[in-house]
Amino acid sequence: MPKPYTLNPIPMRHRVFGKKFSRDIKQRKSLFKNLITSLVMKEEIQTTESKAKAIKGLADSLIASGKKGTLHVRRTIAAFLQNKKAVNKIVDELGPRFRDRVSGFTRIIRVGERRGDNAMLVRIELIEKKRQEQARKDKESKPDSKKDLSSEAPAKQDKGKKENLKNPAPNPPVIKEERKI
Repeated sequence: MPKPYTLNPIPMRHRVFGKKFSRDIKQRKSLFKNLITSLVMKEEIQTTESKAKAIKGLADSLIASGKKGTLHVRRTIAAFLQNKKAVNKIVDELGPRFRDRVSGFTRIIRVGERRGDNAMLVRIELIEKKRQEQARKDKESKPDSKKDLSSEAPAKQDKGKKENLKNPAPNPPVIKEERKI
């Protein structure tokens, strides 16, 4: 009996998650740790599209767990990243910054193609940056009513001070001392 004709001789990838990036598991895990550490410390990095898609979920889950701020979470993140500054930044800065957001802490923006191998380059960055956080804090702390601003207006200066400002005293002459050697 003849074999039935198959359209696709390549087996299907059932239950296979992620890409290998031509690396073994240790190299791949190290690559992901380094990319996530750079993303946390610099808040944006430029890499290839497939690497960015691979670390997006890991970075989001680390930041989501960092929102809890407990010692257990801090140690769990430290076991993965092994960089104390990155761990402290996730728990102390990024957790409170993203307290209102449930998920989706990173975004991927296409930059263009790399010149050498035509690989698609992207910029992966945190959604809320430090500048936006500072602007939000400034907006909350500014007084809204104009009455507060009028009460803080400076008092009028008296006449004597105005005259001194128009004709300031001349600078005293500078005396240069000669040094004897």
